Amino acid sequence: MITVTHRRYVPYAHAHYAGNLVDGAYSLGLFGDVATEVCIRLDGDEGLFASYSDVQFRAPVQAGDVLEVTATVVHMGTRSRRIEFTSTVVCRGTGGSSAQVLAEPIVAVTAVGTVVVPATP
Repeated sequence: MITVTHRRYVPYAHAHYAGNLVDGAYSLGLFGDVATEVCIRLDGDEGLFASYSDVQFRAPVQAGDVLEVTATVVHMGTRSRRIEFTSTVVCRGTGGSSAQVLAEPIVAVTAVGTVVVPATP
């Protein structure tokens, strides 16, 4: 069907917990952004997020990370689109201003969600 990918640096201002951890909602917000682009590309409308049917927090996201967030449409209804999401850490801060590209990206969050778009006349 269609896959859309965004990359985003996680600023230190978003760290909420010890060890510069970022809350899980950060990735969910990025899923909303990438879903919006999916709807625009498919339907010419930003659409609305209706629900998540599954969310799995698999690994921590930290300030200083670079995330690759992917949305893949797996089903299209008349007005709904079911989308599989993945948030993957591709770079990680190592202290101060140092960072590294990860040889093996880390899958941090996965989800399945549904968006809806207006009916076409």
